[in-house]
Amino acid sequence: MSFLVTPGRRRPRGSVAPGAAEMPSGSRSGNESGPSPHRSAFRPDIEGLRAVAVLAVLAFHAGIPGATGGFVGVDVFFVISGYLITGLLVREAITTGRIHLGDFFSRRARRLLPSAAVVLAVVAVAGAWLTVPLRRTDMEHDVVAAALSFANWRFVAQQTDYLAAGHDQSPLLHFWSLAVEEQFYLFWAPLLAVLVLSAARAVRRGRAVRLLVVLAAAPLTLASFALAVFWTEHSVSLAYLGTASRVWQFGVGALLALLPWHLMRGPRPLRLLCGWAGAAAIGWCVVSYDAGTPYPGYAALVPTLATAAVILAAIPGRGERHAQGPWDVGRLLAGRAPRAVGRLSYTLYLWHWPVLVLAEARLGTLGWAAKTALTLAAVLPALATMRWVEQPLRRSRTVSELPRRGLSVGVSAIVLPVALALVVGTTTLRVLGPAGPVDTRGLPPGAASGPTLLARTAGAPLADGPVVPSPAQARGDFPPDGACEVAPAETRSPDCLFGAVDSPDRIVLLGDSHAGQWFSPMLALAAERGWALQELVKQGCPLPELTVDSPQLGRAYRECDTWRADSLERLRQQPKPRLIVISSLNRYTADAELLAEAWEKTLTPLRALGAPIVYVEDTPVPGRDIPACVSGSPGSPADCAFSRADAQLPDPLAQRIASGALPGVRSVGVNQVLCPGDGPTCPAVLDRILLYRDDAHLTNAAAVVLTDRLERLLAEAGLLPATGGATPGTAPGADGWTRLLRDDFDGPAGTPPSAADWIHDIGTCYPGCPAPQWGTGEIETMTDSTDNVRLDGKGALEIVPTRKDGRWSSGRIETRRSDFAPPPGGVLRIEASIALPDVTGEKAAGYWPAFWTLGAPLRDGYTGWPGVGELDVMESVNGRDTVFATMHCGVLEGGPCREPAGLTSGPQPCAGCRTAFHSYAVEVDLAPGAQEVRWYLDGRAHHRVTADRMDPATWQAAVDHGLFLILNVAIGGNLPLADGASAGPATEPGRAMRVDHVTVSTRERTA
Repeated sequence: MSFLVTPGRRRPRGSVAPGAAEMPSGSRSGNESGPSPHRSAFRPDIEGLRAVAVLAVLAFHAGIPGATGGFVGVDVFFVISGYLITGLLVREAITTGRIHLGDFFSRRARRLLPSAAVVLAVVAVAGAWLTVPLRRTDMEHDVVAAALSFANWRFVAQQTDYLAAGHDQSPLLHFWSLAVEEQFYLFWAPLLAVLVLSAARAVRRGRAVRLLVVLAAAPLTLASFALAVFWTEHSVSLAYLGTASRVWQFGVGALLALLPWHLMRGPRPLRLLCGWAGAAAIGWCVVSYDAGTPYPGYAALVPTLATAAVILAAIPGRGERHAQGPWDVGRLLAGRAPRAVGRLSYTLYLWHWPVLVLAEARLGTLGWAAKTALTLAAVLPALATMRWVEQPLRRSRTVSELPRRGLSVGVSAIVLPVALALVVGTTTLRVLGPAGPVDTRGLPPGAASGPTLLARTAGAPLADGPVVPSPAQARGDFPPDGACEVAPAETRSPDCLFGAVDSPDRIVLLGDSHAGQWFSPMLALAAERGWALQELVKQGCPLPELTVDSPQLGRAYRECDTWRADSLERLRQQPKPRLIVISSLNRYTADAELLAEAWEKTLTPLRALGAPIVYVEDTPVPGRDIPACVSGSPGSPADCAFSRADAQLPDPLAQRIASGALPGVRSVGVNQVLCPGDGPTCPAVLDRILLYRDDAHLTNAAAVVLTDRLERLLAEAGLLPATGGATPGTAPGADGWTRLLRDDFDGPAGTPPSAADWIHDIGTCYPGCPAPQWGTGEIETMTDSTDNVRLDGKGALEIVPTRKDGRWSSGRIETRRSDFAPPPGGVLRIEASIALPDVTGEKAAGYWPAFWTLGAPLRDGYTGWPGVGELDVMESVNGRDTVFATMHCGVLEGGPCREPAGLTSGPQPCAGCRTAFHSYAVEVDLAPGAQEVRWYLDGRAHHRVTADRMDPATWQAAVDHGLFLILNVAIGGNLPLADGASAGPATEPGRAMRVDHVTVSTRERTA
């Protein structure tokens, strides 16, 4: 089937050709439209109206005083586009009986995409030279999104605030409007084609077509406007950049093109008034609207309807060439100068924003005069693109004769910038370093102790290795709290408990994202003491009782007030916590007295709870994109230092606490670590730790290395019982826990673990055991060689399976002590931090890392299993992103423990368990009323076996004795085979299970 869009009248060479004034909205020039779907007459006033639209946008982007609402120029474009394109399609349908989609999209492709491709290609190449590597990767992604016409959705996903866009925004941010329009016509043109087919047999085809199109356009317009109003209230970026919330503006233009003739015409004085009123309304919006205007909700009605009024006022009557009288606004718009700018509007729109953004990326923030000069300079590439790219392709008969040729031009225009972006992006990735999750074991030696952050000055060269996290990792290095940090539109935190979730003791972490950045340290401190951590955190929401505006919502942040009140009420109704940790950004208001009063309003109900409260003083706010800066200065972190005075404001709450004005509230701070000395600047990198993930928040890695510092400060303030350093037989700490074993695997690289704590299992089974291969079918031979079991020199143990001459060897160690048991009526807790072998697919076939315990009776002879009990704290097979927890007990086959499978948790998802350390723990709780075994993954309880699952004798035989711990990596065996794989030629040796630490603690029976 042939598709061809009927062209408009041919014009003499040198006159304005069809589409000569393609504009940012992508609509055709006025000569393809007319006063009604029946007629096509060139509209010089519309060409001039495009000039008004593009100049408004340019003035807004240049920051010219008085043009704070220039963004409404895009709305003008959308209405013009809907009017012209719908009129074009309906006229074609009435004339030919159908809409030729192939030709329609072919013409759009050859007129719009080549010019856009030139700009995208230049941005891809110039950006690689003018921007830092991290911005470069973002920009190359933007190039791909813009070329494929989904740029608006990329910016929505990034929660981009278009009205607050500055020099640090994408140089292709303005492509959002082109993407919106292309997406609109991808469904609008085919929809009209279907409607036309429905009216093909109508007696009065023209009237039928218009009626069907009106019936389609009207509800779409109303629904889209309602959605725009709703989204403006709830999501600024989605409302402004989303396609669905902009359809109504195209719809207004479309309905205008479909108005019956008698409704379009009126007395000339009325049309005169209509035109000037519309023009005045557009001008009023340009000077009155600003970034604080809720947009595009109800406020967008004014420029949208005003544009329709200007178009309507200048529609020619029957027999008239033009509708403009000497005093009509259309006469002014149809002047030579407006039309010249209108013809250039599309390419000028394409070029001006990249010129501004790339210039500021190189030169820094510029004033409005400099940006105006740069905008004027953008006229040169705009003219060149129109002259040598847009016009030749538009006028080419070779290209225009067949739709497929135009489409081929469009496809080529997409492929070129995408290919360039991929090449530049690949090169950039080599510079940026690793991406993906951050492995905290990659931190510099000793960094985890916190005080070593003071070891280097801010200006020290990084001669000993790259920063951690890398700039590419830093942007995603958030606290691992899942979905517990509440988004702006939400009003209630989910029930988020971490650590020992069943413990009656808990730490509460309360505040905004500056409180949330302390999640990892607080979880570590809570888990170390067998406590729970409760997180109540909301983005951009001040904990002091202030009503602020939300940049994401573009209005008063009422959801914050609701969330704050709800969180305080929940704490009032819950049992008293052991400690309440609060923090909040210290710059929601510059009024220190107002801020102090707001804190008092929040702290009054908190203090009434009777729990200790500690305020973690707000951390420095760099005010610049630190990962991007570091990516551009990888060997000189001093280049990314920032002003101490700007980053650290006076803290009214800390001052009031220090004065004793708030009894029961203490404060601690780590700013002397993050910003050491008394110089004028603060560092972005210390001791190879990249401190900030953006312009205001710590990386999770930085928070982790500060854990010990926070613990010490809290302990010194009497707010947190210490746990470190306990030895067997010591009295329990204030939290009731007695540490029996703690091994951090410190020692020189390549040495075995401490012989005082660990023994090696050698061979293929215990001496005298009845079954070889450890009774599981595994194929390795265990050794005590440091090739298989060794310290890595960075505070971790490595167990490494190796293969030589086709034979596997590996490591298996167990604790020398076998008397780890809960005290009468108490709890035994066993925990380790482990990173699984980083191998997947067929290379991981047969891998079987495990952390587990056996009953002490097995030390006297390999008999009594499984009755003496086995607790598998963690097992994983074949490189899966899952782990298992199991209790073996009872008899060999069947019984209450369902042997040989045991009482298992089933596969538990554990994303990132191969690339980072995760905590695995088991608690044997013999307290009256409990009598259960609980398993934890990163502090989250995921499996439980209670005594009532079996008879008392079976339960007692499994848990009422000492245990010893085992760490090993097996190769092959029944569990990997049950998962569908076993070791083969493709299995890759040398992938280590790494263990950061092992801890065993007990707690006496509590009342």
